[in-house]
Amino acid sequence: MQDIYQVIKSPMRTEKGNLLIEAGQSVIVLKVNPHANKCEIKAAVEKLFKVRVDVVRTAKFLGKFKRMGRSRGKRPDWKKAYVTLKAGEKLPEFIAQA
Repeated sequence: MQDIYQVIKSPMRTEKGNLLIEAGQSVIVLKVNPHANKCEIKAAVEKLFKVRVDVVRTAKFLGKFKRMGRSRGKRPDWKKAYVTLKAGEKLPEFIAQA
């Protein structure tokens, strides 16, 4: 995966992410490509937000099965990344606003 916009899909506002920010930790919660690894996520965040990344933690989620009448479908699997910035780095403005 080369393009950073294929790696990072969107930022996420979650309760856990908000609690981490309020506790004074500089953490960005992102929805990322399920096939992206931690090195690709780290490089994409550093390039896109122009910050230095300390740690990347990821969590995979399986898509739920949904029914629509008689037919049964499945939502796609997705992946969430918790990106911790190095000490002294500022969060991007759209994330720091709560």
